[in-house]
Amino acid sequence: MSSNTLDQLKLSDYEYTLPEEKIAKFPLEKRDASKLLHYKDGLINHLAFSQLPDLIPSGSLMVFNNTKVIPARLIFQRETGAKVEIFLLKPLLPTTVINEVMINTESVTWETMIGNQKKWKDGEILSGEVIYQGTRIQLKAHLEDRTNRIVKFTWTGNAPFVSIVEASGEVPLPPYLNRKATEEDKPRYQTVYSKKEGAVAAPTAGLHFTEEVLAKLADKNVKEEFLTLHVGAGTFQPIKAEKITEHAMHSEQVVVTKSTIAILSNHSEKLIAVGTTSMRSLESLYWYGVKLIHKGHVPFLIPKLYPYQSHSKLPSRQESFAAILKMMESEQLEEITGSTEIFIMPSYDFKVCDGLVTNFHQPGSTLILLVAAFTNGGWKEIYDQALKMEYRFLSYGDSSLLWRS
Repeated sequence: MSSNTLDQLKLSDYEYTLPEEKIAKFPLEKRDASKLLHYKDGLINHLAFSQLPDLIPSGSLMVFNNTKVIPARLIFQRETGAKVEIFLLKPLLPTTVINEVMINTESVTWETMIGNQKKWKDGEILSGEVIYQGTRIQLKAHLEDRTNRIVKFTWTGNAPFVSIVEASGEVPLPPYLNRKATEEDKPRYQTVYSKKEGAVAAPTAGLHFTEEVLAKLADKNVKEEFLTLHVGAGTFQPIKAEKITEHAMHSEQVVVTKSTIAILSNHSEKLIAVGTTSMRSLESLYWYGVKLIHKGHVPFLIPKLYPYQSHSKLPSRQESFAAILKMMESEQLEEITGSTEIFIMPSYDFKVCDGLVTNFHQPGSTLILLVAAFTNGGWKEIYDQALKMEYRFLSYGDSSLLWRS
């Protein structure tokens, strides 16, 4: 993959017209009643998502992202009546590890987005009240750095921060839904297997899964594993540069257990990523293994264009995961936390994933580029067919199962 090849990628080649009426503004009543587009060897078939287990070979491994969406939109009211909205982006103190911040019971500091920031005066402390286990708790927000929108939160009592957020925050629906969150969104903008709090956007490919679908997969001897990538607001950031490589790719936090790495290092059958976040995590893990093999013990950090650099002989996916497992055993680690900016675009050479379950994404987005890379250009036909067959698009929309071309 030469830099010249990447430099020739143009954003305009990955645009398409998405009519407003094709965007699913609300979820279907039943999760697995959504449509499923199946793409394999250039052929497209139209099914229901409930039929997904019929399409996955026995012995395959499906990897899910078990991140849990937090109500990351906090609304405070000033004494004047003006409202200030604070949207949590990423934690800074007492640690940058999201899982640890969410259980903190004293104070936390976050990088945020702030709506109506000009109304928030320097030195002014915003306060609100939440009910936790029947007790009234005072939550306060301190603007520590206006330029970088850094906010410190303190509260009375010893409730964990995740409980404060769940009691006071609003579901952070994607901006393109252009509506306020409802009570229905609380359970529906969450996968049935969500577990680790910290995402500000749902891993939407997983929204279609039901306990029934998961049970059918298990009956067919399809194995399941979980990792955690806390989806950030950057997932909605549009590409604005015509030269795609100039896009400032967002960083996201990945957490993986040693038991999952051990299974990945031994698995030789088909491997299917459930969602682009799972795929980004798996491919990033591969490149972390490459770093360990070539450079020794280094931090788990994958810059956006690292896979496109010139590398000496690359390991198999099993060898790469085995290198991670060896490091974890030597360091006595039960899980690893890293960050990835990996930018998967046409010409990317996939190292881990054979299949992908994913929704239908925005024009000119990083996710369209990922799908274009995975289908070796087949995305245009896939999206043309989806539009023609009245598929529902974006977060609450329909699904697809794509196999690597």
